[in-house]
Amino acid sequence: MRYSPSARRYVAVTVVLSVVTAIAVIASALLIASVLAGVITDPAQREVGIWRTELVALVVAVLVRVAAAWAQARYGDRAAARTIAELRSQVLDAAARRDPREVDAAKGNWATLLTKGLNDLRPYLAGYLPALVLSVIVPPTVLVAVVTQDLVSAAIIAVTLPLIPVFMVLIGLLTKGRASATLASMSVLTAQMLDLLAGLPTLRALGREQGPRERVTELGDSHRRTAMSALRIAFLSSMVLELLATLCVALVAVSIGMRLVFGEMALEAGISALILAPEVYQPLRMVGEKFHAAEDGMAAARAAFEVLDRAYASESAGGVPAAFVGRIELRGVGVRSRDGWAPEALDAVLDPGRVTVLTGPNGAGKSTALLSMLGLVAPDAGRVSIDRVDVSELDSEWWWRQVGWLPARPALLPGTVQENLELFGPPIGDVEAACRATGFDDVLRDLPLGWETRIGAGGVGLSLGQRQRLALTRLLVADRPVLLADEPTAHLDAASAARVLTALEVRARSGATVVVVAHDVRTLAAADAVVTVHGSASAERDTDGW
Repeated sequence: MRYSPSARRYVAVTVVLSVVTAIAVIASALLIASVLAGVITDPAQREVGIWRTELVALVVAVLVRVAAAWAQARYGDRAAARTIAELRSQVLDAAARRDPREVDAAKGNWATLLTKGLNDLRPYLAGYLPALVLSVIVPPTVLVAVVTQDLVSAAIIAVTLPLIPVFMVLIGLLTKGRASATLASMSVLTAQMLDLLAGLPTLRALGREQGPRERVTELGDSHRRTAMSALRIAFLSSMVLELLATLCVALVAVSIGMRLVFGEMALEAGISALILAPEVYQPLRMVGEKFHAAEDGMAAARAAFEVLDRAYASESAGGVPAAFVGRIELRGVGVRSRDGWAPEALDAVLDPGRVTVLTGPNGAGKSTALLSMLGLVAPDAGRVSIDRVDVSELDSEWWWRQVGWLPARPALLPGTVQENLELFGPPIGDVEAACRATGFDDVLRDLPLGWETRIGAGGVGLSLGQRQRLALTRLLVADRPVLLADEPTAHLDAASAARVLTALEVRARSGATVVVVAHDVRTLAAADAVVTVHGSASAERDTDGW
């Protein structure tokens, strides 16, 4: 309810429908008891016409109950879909604001959470939540109606009714952690599968594509055993609750039958109490029945809320510099990696109007330094400032609108090539010249519809080199005063690389702040300033892939 407006509306509608259901249940029970008692005890009242009013009211009460159940099911499915979509959107937004290294390290968990995990919320929202609301509203309301008909039956129900939630708690303690274990098992399997798919072309080229088969089979069997164990507990617990509720209703029925035999109560009151008794237990039985189906979704929801709570807790008010120039300063910047610091104690001043190249050994933290300039990675030591304002104190949305960003793996969205070109906004300058500089003009000639050619998620439909050229073209024509590029000449031949460097120099001369990560001699020769990035000796493995 905190994160989803659809969930708030859904809960309100569910409460209203539950009240309507309770009223319909009581009305139908009293009407049935009145008609049956009259027909059984008085032969003169066995004409249908005598009971026309009661029968019409009974039909209306039944139809109202059916309509409430239909509306609950129909609106529940829609509200569940909207709520899941809202949560997924917020979790994705939170992921975009997290440290990219952290997200990439746990990509299997993120993939599971955003797909199967949140989809498992549907049984909770469409089934368990309505049952929970019914269990709060219907039993007390119906019990009051039983009190007005038969105090003994009401006393039996009042004594036995708490047994069902007690057993539910005991079963819940027994199954505690099963859903989390299932989700963790699926996350491990997903992570392994994603890694396998990513490396499958390499494995196939080496003739070892059959190697991971046993590991995948082992992971699948592990997940199957965990899931079947949870299902066994769910089925057994449902049977226990069903048996308990049946015995409780039987106690009420036996009491009513004995007193009717000895003439100690009226037939109408006995029939009313007998019809209403199962309705008191039914909502609690539904809660127990749907609890396990909803548990997987709740485990995923708790993981989502943990992500969102961290994201909200880390938000700052944010501001903008009084006068934007584009001067970036790094003072003693250090970021902890798995094995040390990368970068370590980095000092640099990146001025507008110049091409600054960050260089250094692999794993020194050059790409991490770019992420710290973007505000995506918070330095563990030192500070990054934009025009003397700490990047952590800037309005993130405002700052990202000033930056044209080319990561090592460029982001391309499903849509046309033209739409991907305009991701940073309307292009400035000569687009054709930028295409010639990056070699994307040759790519356009090979595309069936040119700029209107549609590509898939991540640039599906383009080769790795074509994606790099499109992303480079987008960077060069972006109307952004700050350009950050991670290995912009990768996948380019010498002539194309030279043209790209020339285009970056032109952007710098026009007043843009251009920062490039590179190793090659050509890029270093074209730089106005070179900053060597160092990491601690134990961090020399690989953090530079970021």
